[in-house]
Amino acid sequence: MSLAFDEYGRPFIIIREQERKSRVKGIEAVKASIMAAKSVARTLRSSLGPKGMDKMLQSPDGDVTITNDGATILEMMEVENQIGKLMVELSKSQDHEIGDGTTGVVVLAGALLDHAEALLDMGMHPLRIAEGYEMACKVATENLDKIKTRFDFSKEDIEPLVKVCMTTLSSKVVGRLKRPMAEICVKAVLAVADLERRDVNLDLIKVEGKVGGKMEDTRLVEGIVIDKEFSHPQMPKQLKDVKVAILTCPFEPPKPKTKHKVDIDTVEKFEALRDAEKAYFTDMVQRCKDSGAELVICQWGFDDEANHLLMHQNLPAVRWVGGVEIELLAMATGARIVPRFQELTADKLGFAGSVKEVGFGTTKDRMLVIEGCPNLKAVTIFVRGGNRMVLDEIKRSLHDAICVARNLVRDNAIVYGGGAAEVSCGLAVEEAADKVTGVEHYAMRAFADALSAVPLALAENSGLPPIESLTAIKKRQLEESNPYLGIDCNDTGTNDMREQGVFETVLGKKQQLFLATQVCKMILKIDDVIKPSEFD
Repeated sequence: MSLAFDEYGRPFIIIREQERKSRVKGIEAVKASIMAAKSVARTLRSSLGPKGMDKMLQSPDGDVTITNDGATILEMMEVENQIGKLMVELSKSQDHEIGDGTTGVVVLAGALLDHAEALLDMGMHPLRIAEGYEMACKVATENLDKIKTRFDFSKEDIEPLVKVCMTTLSSKVVGRLKRPMAEICVKAVLAVADLERRDVNLDLIKVEGKVGGKMEDTRLVEGIVIDKEFSHPQMPKQLKDVKVAILTCPFEPPKPKTKHKVDIDTVEKFEALRDAEKAYFTDMVQRCKDSGAELVICQWGFDDEANHLLMHQNLPAVRWVGGVEIELLAMATGARIVPRFQELTADKLGFAGSVKEVGFGTTKDRMLVIEGCPNLKAVTIFVRGGNRMVLDEIKRSLHDAICVARNLVRDNAIVYGGGAAEVSCGLAVEEAADKVTGVEHYAMRAFADALSAVPLALAENSGLPPIESLTAIKKRQLEESNPYLGIDCNDTGTNDMREQGVFETVLGKKQQLFLATQVCKMILKIDDVIKPSEFD
């Protein structure tokens, strides 16, 4: 852009390539934004709930992903439109903060914008709509506080946590095994949780997988599984009560930093060089033995000669163990990470009750399982599945359940699922709207209607008549003042979500309402869109 002056000396701005840009202003801009957001929400709508459908996504390099996790679908969809990208960010922020409810938050935002469009057609100002939405959001979150119930749990009584995790898993690929899977996730979270501080470090829970076997073979390892094997095939495959040394220095002779060249013109010189190398290796292995180590885990690789010496000295070793895994191993075994052989002493060793190499099927696939660690602060969920796609989807499902269990440790308040909380909040907002004078009244009503989108989508995806199901639930909630009634997606014959055991965390529900309302406000405030035209 540059500044120019006309013949009277008045400045004006020349915007380069102005003719190539397209521009939408005013109400048209708002409607174009709403249109884009709605189309993204419509994509996800069919994958909501226990009977929701999966999406198959193909990346540019041909990898196929099959999932019904909202955040994953949007992340892989490669949305071009800028407003569509806002919806992608919306599901990401729900995923980062809560870990579950990524589909629901986008469906809710789409419904809020859909109802805002009708209000815009009535001539209502976008900001007044946004203000009405914020008022309604406040009423809805206050209502959640009224209808919530608290779940008391302890390390001995984990049933309440398991029930909530089962709700999360019922809409995933692991739905038929939701009970054992939920138990695995809860045990993993409680193993690393600090219940006094109400905090869980999710970095200590590793989800590792191996193709082959069936879903039922998934298990919780109270320790660490690493995708490595012992460095020499003749090393023992099982070790009991071992002292572990963790090294970040390679079993190699030192190399000068500068470029170097060695001229060897006689056999004696070659022999001397080889002896020097051997002496280096012998010294390194001896230092490990002297410290009392019975298993060496190294971040780098080692020479074949070093490997041979380690085997002869009866010192099992594992090489090429990644940085994150080394940190987890150090936490679990209580070992110190040693950067130089000279610093290796007995007090820097860790301890493991059992280290064994596990083989799978008829393949050469092997993994190391390290259990019986003194600081049982790191655990691994070891997943099995029929193929790579199933395995990835199980991992994503378990991640959601782990996040839900983590949220319950932080705040053990829950509301009931199946659209029950949304219907209850919708009724509360309608009631509050009657007391509001001014045009915000219409926006609050629209918010209440938009909340119905979640139970409607649940009914639709479960093959029930959506409007009849929703009306029946609303009527019963009003008559019985019972906020636990929701859509009977699994066709169990009862609408009471307490009996069905369908729960959701209050943290997740509140976050959905806040995020959806904020994104709507942001989209409604856009009244001028300048973008480069698609055709030059």
